[in-house]
Amino acid sequence: FFIGSAMDTVLSMESPPFRPRVANDGLSTSSSFASPTPHHRSNRSGGASSSPLSHSSGGDEGYSNAVSSYSFKTPDGEPLEIRNVWEENAEEEMAIIRELIETHPYVAMDTEFPGVVARPVSETYSPDFHYKSLKCNVDLLKIIQLGLTFADEHGNYAKGCPCWQFNFKFNLNDDMFAQDSIDLLVTSGISFEDHATRGIDPLHFGELLMVSGLVLNDRVKWVSFHSGYDYAYLLNVLTTQDLPKDEKTFFELLKIYFPTIYDIKYMTSLCDGHFGGLQRLADDLKCPRIGPEHQAGSDSLLTMSTYFALANSKFTKGGKIVDKKYLNELYGYGTNHTVRKGPISSSHSNSNITLSNMNGNGNGNGDSSSMH
Repeated sequence: FFIGSAMDTVLSMESPPFRPRVANDGLSTSSSFASPTPHHRSNRSGGASSSPLSHSSGGDEGYSNAVSSYSFKTPDGEPLEIRNVWEENAEEEMAIIRELIETHPYVAMDTEFPGVVARPVSETYSPDFHYKSLKCNVDLLKIIQLGLTFADEHGNYAKGCPCWQFNFKFNLNDDMFAQDSIDLLVTSGISFEDHATRGIDPLHFGELLMVSGLVLNDRVKWVSFHSGYDYAYLLNVLTTQDLPKDEKTFFELLKIYFPTIYDIKYMTSLCDGHFGGLQRLADDLKCPRIGPEHQAGSDSLLTMSTYFALANSKFTKGGKIVDKKYLNELYGYGTNHTVRKGPISSSHSNSNITLSNMNGNGNGNGDSSSMH
């Protein structure tokens, strides 16, 4: 079964037929994790409460993103809020963020999206295979959730509410997805009924993001983990266009909108003794998770704390963090040493890939994703 795309590449749809179902009609909560191809992450951790340092309660099923916010205590006892944003409060919350970015210019980011449903097919392997895979999926699919966490240059969270979770319009009856990815998100508390009825219009969010001070601003430091897909979805929202046909143009566009980016996965490639997904790295660095796993808000909080722990332990000079070695590099893309030089093996060709694998979250046995 083949479909065409805007790029001059044939796409192969190898996953089982899509079975759109509403969230309350008996959707399975079991996920069969497939080994991924080019990365991405939905949550860079393992199964529910897999981290011994987790500050979320026993079952993430209790954290529905339909509520207005989640309240927690940090390990130091400080109150911390993860605030959910829907269409009805998007402008109000973005106004708060426009003020906050002046004092807290470090932005940790994570996205949730509906999996991987296609891959390029060609007679011979091409160096840009992984970018083409990213492009054809992002052009076909829609972002589901975006988590943003704000900190100052010392890694201190913004007081009270440092974390926002933006929930986008997504309809299981109309939009394309990989079933395993949706199963995982439903189990983790994502309310697709609410996404369908009150989700943020991506066009509206793109307009708000453009004037927020978060993009086109070299003062803002974007922090992420193995984040090719994350930035691709944000560029799609910002430009309202398909991604560029070639990887070089993609990076040129990325540099315009996000002048300063730090990919933690790339940072670990420069360090001995650090490997695996975000949760494993966070555990190694004694960074506790706050909030429900497999939701973008909690993931972005963990991304921020993990970045500063790693940077302060491995990338300092004279007591200050030096970012020269990892500035504006993406793990697995571009021309750096992490780019895979050969084709993906046939065992990794199944296009129905779960989000946790794509994000290199690990499943209790290390990093199951070759991309993370």
